[in-house]
Amino acid sequence: MISYNPKEWITFLFRFHKADTFRKLFPLILLIGFYSAAVAYLELEYWDLPEDSRVKNLSIMHGMLGFVISLLLVFRTNTAYDRWWEGRKLWGALVNNSRNLALKLHAILDDEKDRAFFRKIIPGYASILNKHLKDEETSKQLAEDIILPVDHHHHRPNQVAKMMFMRINELYKNQKITGDQLIILNSEIQSFTDICGACERIKNTPIPYSYSVFLKKFIFFYVMTLPFGYVFSLGYFVIPVVVFIFYVLASLELIAEEIEEPFGHDANDLPTSKIAENIKKHVEELI
Repeated sequence: MISYNPKEWITFLFRFHKADTFRKLFPLILLIGFYSAAVAYLELEYWDLPEDSRVKNLSIMHGMLGFVISLLLVFRTNTAYDRWWEGRKLWGALVNNSRNLALKLHAILDDEKDRAFFRKIIPGYASILNKHLKDEETSKQLAEDIILPVDHHHHRPNQVAKMMFMRINELYKNQKITGDQLIILNSEIQSFTDICGACERIKNTPIPYSYSVFLKKFIFFYVMTLPFGYVFSLGYFVIPVVVFIFYVLASLELIAEEIEEPFGHDANDLPTSKIAENIKKHVEELI
């Protein structure tokens, strides 16, 4: 995730970050520019269309469809941002739940061996979940004395949660914790699985294919018809105007695509690795 100062306007205007949409769209921008130049040349020089040509009325269509495309893009970006923000809230909840579990275990457990286990397994869950959501290979050893045999045909975060609950149940059988304490700790471990399931829902349920394809086609054909209608009033200035309109519309779609799945490796995705490291630091301070 990119860290920045939102008050530095000058920096934003004259710096192109590697995640900037202009870099990604540059080949298409060139193509749209050449296309607009070709249409402008054909209409002004080759076809020599008169001022009262019906082609000039295409701008009426653009005015009507401009409202429609703006509504579609607003819905698209808001939906994508909601997914990004929900992912951030889920990982914030994971931070708080990890702290709460560590606080309760610190007060309940007396055996240093038991404390050491949870000191490593709680942040281990966040680390495994981070890798699970990024589809990364998970190492077989989470930490010293905690071995997780990785079976890629099984759910890896669930394996860690199972280890935690089995240890909690073992403490109950050995009468190191009471039944009431077992219920309290069980609810904390259950919240980990709830967070994992919600993150998987975001990751595995993208925007419907037909909607995404339709919006891309809509933007493309809308921009492709712009030079035909506006060349009469703008002349060759239609080239930068069409390029700019394409850049704005396509950038909104690109931004939505990037943030709708917030657990990947894109520049604007959530810093889940850093959050997992913070969980490790906080748990080690508490237990």
